[in-house]
Amino acid sequence: MSKKKFLVINEEILPDIFGKVIEAKELLRRGRVEGVTQAVKEVGISRSTFYKYKDYVFRLSEESLGRKVTISMLLSHNPGILSKILDTIAKNKGNILTISQDIPINAIANVSITFDISDVEGNVNDIVDTISLMDGVEKIDLIAME
Repeated sequence: MSKKKFLVINEEILPDIFGKVIEAKELLRRGRVEGVTQAVKEVGISRSTFYKYKDYVFRLSEESLGRKVTISMLLSHNPGILSKILDTIAKNKGNILTISQDIPINAIANVSITFDISDVEGNVNDIVDTISLMDGVEKIDLIAME
């Protein structure tokens, strides 16, 4: 898997398009629109622009800056994989807040973990990279950081 790097950038220096993608995502998350078509129309961007950037831009919450991270993974249905992931987070002083796991279908399970990174020593990217290299981790995405 490729090594992902994350940056925190002041919105003032970015093109407006990124803010509009975040606005559309927020409209969808809060259920204020019925779908992507309505969301992008409301904020003034195209569907293709939304889909191009939706997985790459996130808003950081000011009041809880750097405190919670949510990762989503596709894991092979083999014993001990989730345990190794939780151990990696714990060794880096992350505190698990929630775990959501679907029933494996075709030997692959969808798992989301939210953890507190207030006491993490080091970089969240390093934790994500370490997990991505584990046997049985088919895919991992950083979904949110606030």
